[in-house]
Amino acid sequence: MKTIIVTGTPGTGKTTVAKGLAKRLNFAYIDANAIIKKHKISDGYDKKRKSRIIGIKKLNKALIKEISMLKNDKGNKAGCNGIVIDSHLSHYLPKRYVDMCIVTRCNLKELKRRLMKRKYSAGKTRENMDAEIFDVCLVEAKEKGHKIAEIDTTKGIRQTNKIIKILKNNKIIITTK
Repeated sequence: MKTIIVTGTPGTGKTTVAKGLAKRLNFAYIDANAIIKKHKISDGYDKKRKSRIIGIKKLNKALIKEISMLKNDKGNKAGCNGIVIDSHLSHYLPKRYVDMCIVTRCNLKELKRRLMKRKYSAGKTRENMDAEIFDVCLVEAKEKGHKIAEIDTTKGIRQTNKIIKILKNNKIIITTK
């Protein structure tokens, strides 16, 4: 059973890509935000950024437990062929648990539009745009040693066919629905 993580700056299309990929491949979809809530992983609240503070070690432990449960079950209950994990923090997982890391990217003008549509504050929008400018998720994924594929979602976030071709070329998957 393969594990694919989808990471990237908030607003770059991670969730749409991850859900589309999971559906197309019949993989289980894991939303790290749901895991954070379920296991009460938050270490507090950052008022300035208006976001929860997440302990990466705690999140990794919870995600590894979810991966193990699905793999031990061999997907029989869920009827799945693998796992797709969606989070801008997913690239922190140790590479031994991950077969492929998809990094979603977006041009800055489109990213700003998406973040403003979400009603992000000017400061939070700037911080996320800076993260995209400096390739934070990509650099951190490389530092963790992940096998990486970058997907540009600027003109559309439905990139499933392109990702499936990459996964086949890397022998992560063999066939699709």
